[in-house]
Amino acid sequence: MVRETLPHLRKAGGGAILTLTSSSVKEPIDYLLLSNVMRAGVTSLAKSLSKQLAGENIRVNNLVPGTIATDRMQNLDSSQAATKGISAAEQRSANERAIPLGRYGEAQEFGKAGAFLLSPAASYITGSTLVVDGGTMKTVW
Repeated sequence: MVRETLPHLRKAGGGAILTLTSSSVKEPIDYLLLSNVMRAGVTSLAKSLSKQLAGENIRVNNLVPGTIATDRMQNLDSSQAATKGISAAEQRSANERAIPLGRYGEAQEFGKAGAFLLSPAASYITGSTLVVDGGTMKTVW
């Protein structure tokens, strides 16, 4: 996708590319070995491209979601709840207690972070990874 986009960004005199990965790029997730490796590779690609394309006024950043209230999370909550013999609401509540902001993020919040990174307001940001996770990650960098 980046390869197909570059001619258009070059013709426009610059722009921004945003990759989406996972919290596993900073804190690998047990039992998701392939996902951990692939997503870290995408993050490294974004960092490398940010340096290669900066001279063409093309910014490249990476966006990492935490727990966002989506249909997938509802399914995961239900699946985990069934395994534990509790309700999906109880499982969600337990998951939310592990998030410092005390709730799942909203899709709009994640989208606004992406819109910011793609906008002129982020004109001096490239090669960065922005985590939108309500403070969940324990890593300092």
